[in-house]
Amino acid sequence: MTLPPLHLLIGSYTPTGGGNATGISILDGDVVSTVAVLDDPSFLAVDGDRVYAVSETIDGGVHAFRRSGSALEHLWDAPAGGDAPCHVRVDPSGALVVTNYVSGTVTAVSLQAAESYASSSAGAAHGAGAGAGSGVDAGASAAVHGVAGQGAGVSAVLPDAALATEVLPDATGPDEDRQEGPHAHQSIATPDGTVLVADLGGDALHEFRISADTGSVSIEPLRVHHVTPGAGPRHMAWVDRDLIVAGELDGRVYRLRRDESGSFREVCATSVLNGPDVPSLLSHIEVDERGLVTVAVRGRDQIVVLDTSDDGLHVVGAASAGGVWPRHFARVPGYLLVANQMSDAVAVLPVGDDGVPGEAVGQIAVGSPACIVPLG
Repeated sequence: MTLPPLHLLIGSYTPTGGGNATGISILDGDVVSTVAVLDDPSFLAVDGDRVYAVSETIDGGVHAFRRSGSALEHLWDAPAGGDAPCHVRVDPSGALVVTNYVSGTVTAVSLQAAESYASSSAGAAHGAGAGAGSGVDAGASAAVHGVAGQGAGVSAVLPDAALATEVLPDATGPDEDRQEGPHAHQSIATPDGTVLVADLGGDALHEFRISADTGSVSIEPLRVHHVTPGAGPRHMAWVDRDLIVAGELDGRVYRLRRDESGSFREVCATSVLNGPDVPSLLSHIEVDERGLVTVAVRGRDQIVVLDTSDDGLHVVGAASAGGVWPRHFARVPGYLLVANQMSDAVAVLPVGDDGVPGEAVGQIAVGSPACIVPLG
């Protein structure tokens, strides 16, 4: 089978996190190359020509790039506000929202402020370089450096008002190994103009209001929505105004709906685990335009598809992920692209009319893939 032309950005784990990549990779046609060298860029977000990447390390960071064709120009860095940032997203409020797994914190960065300070820092650096031979103090310029040693860029020194960090309330769950404290995993915008953050450690969804402008950003806690103990909510998606949640720890997909009090209540839940009792951890989840839910299951290394018709969640079918440890996936017309972290490859799966993938028709070699973003 002839594969479609693919243009992708791929985030991965590097040796710092036990992986085999060197940074962010780009696939252009059938050629994979590294476009930014940095530690553990495990999750990416793309907004126009801007690319944002976490560095999922202790005391982690977030990095911004400008994309031009198949090249990334490093623009600025900011602290993640916690340990092991594992998700980043551009919010409609104008903030970049970063969730930090280990520390259980959420950080918002004002993108207007970051762009403004990065531009002024670049101008200062350029001016200082031009005037270095005429008595200008080059030490007054902004620091110019690469990301982990590659590519020139200016690290924006953002004012305190341009960043806000919220610590999730201390909480535990029944899984003593994984739920010893709060673990912020993913954020998602709601139809109501707020933000939900999945707390895998505390079995809760935390709702915030985030506001951002040119000089400041704020995070206002609104309410906490509790889910089934031991679920371990990881990633979320919407079908109409219902929230679909992947329970990483209990292997169940949940459908939640906001009630008259403003709280999310469970409509139904369905286990996607059938067959032998093997370790199974749900990872990424998405809903397509037909209302079909696709969720990846690590351990079983499967892709499971569910139907949301009639206010339910019904398993349509399951298929091999085409590799080991499917951490993330993305759709392109006719295909599902699966980041199989422990196979060092992205599997290309054709998708049938029922939404269930078939056997892999291609493998894209890339070290420890953790996130896939198709590019236009």
